[in-house]
Amino acid sequence: MDIKVAIMQPTYLPWAGYFALMSRVNHFVFLDDVQFAKRSWQQRNQIKTTNGVQLLTVPVLSSGRERQNLNKVLIDSHSNYSIQHIKTIKQNYSKSKYFKSYFPDIENILLKNKSGLLIDLNIELINYFRHVLGITNNTLFSSNLKSEGAKSSYLLEICKELGCTHYLSPPGSSEYLDFAIDEFISSSIRVSYFEYAHPQYQQHYPPFIPYMSSLDIIFNEGPKSMDVILSGELKKIS
Repeated sequence: MDIKVAIMQPTYLPWAGYFALMSRVNHFVFLDDVQFAKRSWQQRNQIKTTNGVQLLTVPVLSSGRERQNLNKVLIDSHSNYSIQHIKTIKQNYSKSKYFKSYFPDIENILLKNKSGLLIDLNIELINYFRHVLGITNNTLFSSNLKSEGAKSSYLLEICKELGCTHYLSPPGSSEYLDFAIDEFISSSIRVSYFEYAHPQYQQHYPPFIPYMSSLDIIFNEGPKSMDVILSGELKKIS
């Protein structure tokens, strides 16, 4: 049996390619016990506005915490980011066809994050997108596994622990993963790079701009969102 695995950091309001990759594997591992990268997609994403692209950033506590792991990062409780994000989303998507179908749930998630942890916010939003898109495969947290290591060796150990036969990696990991291909092969694990060409869909404020948060897709395409996501060109997948 071919067991496909993907391993990704849990990001804020992920883009379409994140969920395309997620839908193609048996096990999707949230890489949550790696070092937090400030000003990365871990804490921000982009939406389309009347003036073009706008970043939505979740402010976090980082002073004196430079080497903290992603699953330990606290949201700055003195900020009003949730109100600002809700306002910005509403201003730019309220006229979208399916806005009313999803916005109340998104608003509720942004407002109720009780733990104050960035990862809890990210995971709840990701799980909401999974529900909307109908993705039902298995998800796990790397911090709950027994595997240890760094970079490619850590990914390999996770794959071996899960009985993986085929590892699907985003192209951005090739910089360090290429050096470990032989180790994967010797462990009977095939590696493929998941290359995704962003599809076009109905979008307000032309021209079309790709790589927005998946909020952009669900507000504009509603029940057809997963079909739109999967219409992107998929290469090197078998």
